[in-house]
Amino acid sequence: MSIEWITILMFGSLFFLLGLGLPVAFACGSVGVVFTALLQSPEAVNLVSTRIFGLMMNYLLAAIPLFIFMACVLERSGIIEELYELMYQWLGAIKGGVASATVVACTMLAAMVGVIGASEVTMGVIALPQMLNRKYDKFIACGSILAGGTLGILIPPSVMLIIYGLVDNSSIGRLYAGAIMPGLMLSTLFILYITTRCYINPTLGPPVPPEERLPLRARLKLLARLVAPGILVFLVLGTIFTGIAAPTEAAGVGAAGAILLTALQGKLKWKGVIEAAENTLKSSAMVMWTIFGANIFVGLYIMVGGGEFVTQMLLGSGLGKWGVIIIMQLILIFLGCFIDWVGIIMLCVPIFGPIVRHLGFDPVWFGVLFATNLQISFLSPPFGYALFYLKGVAPPDISTTDIWRSSAPFIVLQVVGVVLVMVFPEIILWLPSLLY
Repeated sequence: MSIEWITILMFGSLFFLLGLGLPVAFACGSVGVVFTALLQSPEAVNLVSTRIFGLMMNYLLAAIPLFIFMACVLERSGIIEELYELMYQWLGAIKGGVASATVVACTMLAAMVGVIGASEVTMGVIALPQMLNRKYDKFIACGSILAGGTLGILIPPSVMLIIYGLVDNSSIGRLYAGAIMPGLMLSTLFILYITTRCYINPTLGPPVPPEERLPLRARLKLLARLVAPGILVFLVLGTIFTGIAAPTEAAGVGAAGAILLTALQGKLKWKGVIEAAENTLKSSAMVMWTIFGANIFVGLYIMVGGGEFVTQMLLGSGLGKWGVIIIMQLILIFLGCFIDWVGIIMLCVPIFGPIVRHLGFDPVWFGVLFATNLQISFLSPPFGYALFYLKGVAPPDISTTDIWRSSAPFIVLQVVGVVLVMVFPEIILWLPSLLY
């Protein structure tokens, strides 16, 4: 069978199963196993377990449940609420300030947790009612939480970049360093958009009344709340960037630090630890199963010549190296509407990575560009995770359609961010070159 027909049948079967509602992990895994038996031999299916076992032994995978556990513990620690209160007092006086404070708090939280669930849910509970009570436009209110929360998957310690580095065999320390500036750039774009719209039309985001603002001395005292998050950020990112610890060890230190900070604040309860462990188990299992299933699918596809086929097709298209990169970005945006980010990484990186290196691009630059693009998938209907996280905690009068509409301008801003890091690679590469 020709590679063209294999490609059509394998990916057609995959999307058919996804359309039936089968999870990505089992859709990829089942298609991979069936086609292994058909294209190789039934005996070749025995190699599947060997391939998965080899992947399970990778030391970097241990960082994923540790970072997720850290996020689950911090969700109960009160640090998120304190960060929001701090930013609320400092930025609330400007038009749209409460929404901007939400984005800033999410940015700071992103530097501690590495996942988006904690930001979206907690800010949806804390910030959304405040903004709605202050007569904020519901689209600005929801959009600021959606966009700010997605920064957690890009800004280190990003779980996404750990999986990307594992699959692409790239330096996670360099990927982390490269992702800091794009993350801050996107946060700035979100704040500029919110502020500009609210100054053009103040009814969209009225400032906090003077009687509710704290005096300068009281606001300066609130800055002490940055000490605990700052320590936690250093325990994770500082140890990685200084070479003291690898990502897995840093994740362990971060998880222990989160437990210690929660205990010092008197909010560490045995029930909360059990719930955090259960949530970690569920989230980690979802990620791991997707990694295993997609690994089976892609492993077979590359073994039968799929990687070479895609490479020749893209390089022979006559579009030039930047045309190939743009095609890749469009593919990622399309896949992001239907497949979760773990599946996209496992399906695309083994194929795109060699092509990027062949074209002469820096793999760290492309890795961060890849992660910046995948942020769009969290806001893209119909399956964007952030949309469902926020809907789960939003008031009943906020419909799913309202949440989808509120994400639209921020999707545009994320596309602008992708274009900027493509046109100006130094946004990504400056910090890695400085640190390494």
